[in-house]
Formats: sequence, structure tokens, C-alpha cells
Amino acid sequence: MAGQSSISPDVLARYAADAARDVAGVHGLVGNALSRHDGVKVGREGDAVSVELHLALRWGASAPAVGAEVQERVAETLERMADARPATVDVVVDEFAPPPG
Repeated sequence: MAGQSSISPDVLARYAADAARDVAGVHGLVGNALSRHDGVKVGREGDAVSVELHLALRWGASAPAVGAEVQERVAETLERMADARPATVDVVVDEFAPPPG
């Protein structure tokens, strides 16, 4: 985790958001007033980085399967792009997109 101290939480949040959007079954990120980047909150305590993502899933997607894939993809992306393997990647499914039609 040598390089993470020079990477801002805003950049980490952008990387995490992009990684999450690339996972099949993710419809989008769900923003709120508490997170600066829609749907992504990055915290840092000492050398430990934590990520929380709020997602909307596509209709019919398996929340456990998509959540696990998002966790894995975000952790790998942050490690590869920023040399920052997060201690936690929490996924909150806030909503499902309406069925197509």
C-alpha cells in the first residue's frame, strides 16, 4: 500500500464507481447528500481504506452475486490503479431498476 497516501479519496471513489458500473447487473449508483461522489463513500483510517457503494441493480439481477462481483472488482481495481487494497468494500443495494417494458 505504498502509494495510497498520495491518492486522494476523490480519485479512489471515481475508480470504485467505474469498476462497479462495469459489473453485469449494476444499473447505476445511487447518490445521497452524504457522499460527494454519487453512490460512493471512501474512508481512510491510518493506512486502511474502506469503500461503501450504494447501487441500483437491473431488474432480475441476483443481489448477492452482483454484490460479491462488485466487491471483488472494486478491490482489484483500486489495488491495480492506486496500489490501495481496501480493507472493506461494502455494497448496499438501495433499489432495483423497473422491469424493462
